Amino acid sequence: MKRALLLIALVAVVGLPFLLRSRQATAASADDTLVIVTPHNEAIRFEFGQAFQHWYQARTGRTAGIDWRVLGGTSEIARFLDGEYITAFENLWVNRLGKPWSAEIQAGSQNGRLPPDAPAIVREARAAFLASEVGCGIDLFFGGGTYDFAKQATAGRLVPTRILQQHPEWFTPGVIPRAYAGEEYRDKDGLWIGCVLSSYGIIYNRDSLARLGLAAAPSRWADLTGWRYHGEVALCDPTKSGSIAKAFENVIQQCMQNRLKSLQAARPGGAARELEAQAVREGWLEGLRLLQLVGANSRYFTDSSMKPPIDVAVGNCAAGMCIDFYGRAQAEAVLRRGRSDRLGYVSPRGGTVSSVDPIGLLRGAPHRAVAEAFIEFVLSPEGQRLWNQKPGTPDGPERYALRRLPVRKDYYAHEEWRAFRSDPADDPYDQHDPLIYRPEWTGALFREMSFVIRIMCQDTHEELAGAWRAINAEGIDPAQKARALAVLQDISFVTYDRALKEIKQALNSKNKVDEILLAKELAAQFRAQYQKAAELARAAKR
Repeated sequence: MKRALLLIALVAVVGLPFLLRSRQATAASADDTLVIVTPHNEAIRFEFGQAFQHWYQARTGRTAGIDWRVLGGTSEIARFLDGEYITAFENLWVNRLGKPWSAEIQAGSQNGRLPPDAPAIVREARAAFLASEVGCGIDLFFGGGTYDFAKQATAGRLVPTRILQQHPEWFTPGVIPRAYAGEEYRDKDGLWIGCVLSSYGIIYNRDSLARLGLAAAPSRWADLTGWRYHGEVALCDPTKSGSIAKAFENVIQQCMQNRLKSLQAARPGGAARELEAQAVREGWLEGLRLLQLVGANSRYFTDSSMKPPIDVAVGNCAAGMCIDFYGRAQAEAVLRRGRSDRLGYVSPRGGTVSSVDPIGLLRGAPHRAVAEAFIEFVLSPEGQRLWNQKPGTPDGPERYALRRLPVRKDYYAHEEWRAFRSDPADDPYDQHDPLIYRPEWTGALFREMSFVIRIMCQDTHEELAGAWRAINAEGIDPAQKARALAVLQDISFVTYDRALKEIKQALNSKNKVDEILLAKELAAQFRAQYQKAAELARAAKR
């Protein structure tokens, strides 16, 4: 009997994965093959793989197998593409063209911004790369941010697809706009095209809010500065997480935009450029002060952007800042597992822009025709419906609710689909007073902004949190409390102009010691401010 039980258990362990495996055709057994590199999760890979195979077979009578290459996040994918394309071109340049290889040729062949006075051999190498079909054995890059795709496009590793000519009716302001609210939704040459939207917001745990005595859920970034959230906010290190750095940038841009509106209302005849310059500088400081108090309430700063939604879900934190699909996906997972609606997610109105996750065709794609068909499917009404419909609904996903927002504007005009949607109230194209992203305001300071916030909130968190506790202690005279808070929030030594000049110069210096010394200097200034604020607050106790 024991042997029989052991045999049954062994058969179950070996056979169960085969019984539960996906019904998708494998790349080896299908008529046609497609190789995709992606940072997307398993749910997205399953649903798009399954639906594309049905769509492709109905149109061509052939089966298609997808070979998904999951290397990690977009930074890992970028490193992989760097290495593969450089190696492939070196082989072409040396073994087929008979040219000598050098570090200068390597860098120049991948540089889309060669100066006019670049050596002739370097310009020749660049031209040879762009005229070649060297590849990395992969057809498509699917998912990630526009920054990552723009870098690959500039390097010359993405090539135009036929989709713009095949379906010109899709690429109009009423369907997939060229840009919206300051964000580009596709490359001007069609090297990449956004297929789904991403924004930023707050994930919160209703049970934790009740524990803290908070009757209302957070709906604005400023809500996270409330004292009751102290030690309850989950945040990421903005120098390690590009998504949370983008969320912080949205906070600052909203402060700049609001400040500009206030100045325009107060001085209707004022010079436009002067008002904008003033609004940008004052909004920069206002945004940093808001983030400083959110940081004072933080429980931690993590390297992983996936950690805050998980910790909020289990109640370790009451709220956290995250990218929208992490928040919605975590809420969906909790609802699916335990049928609990304790998790909520909100994108603050007027406080976040919607950027796109693109798709692009890689140079030297070995299965170009199938890759072009996949791009067409992803951007088609059928493909777009997968992103936000409930499983089992008409043309919806089979197994997973993806909880993403489609890029096609016409998707939201279909009232008959509203009952099938996972998030029927969300329409990124219909917002009152939307945030208009202005890259000229903060785009050149993205790294500098993250550096300042890390030092202001993370590196000096012990002193910041201690001063915040002292200011909010019971028995503090209100006038003294206000004075202590003013000292805490005196950040005049990290102005917009200093970030543009001295801080940028240190971060771009070839000598890394310059960055270290500046970080040490700024941290000492912040600690001194926080200690002074704490002393003022403690001395003011009645």
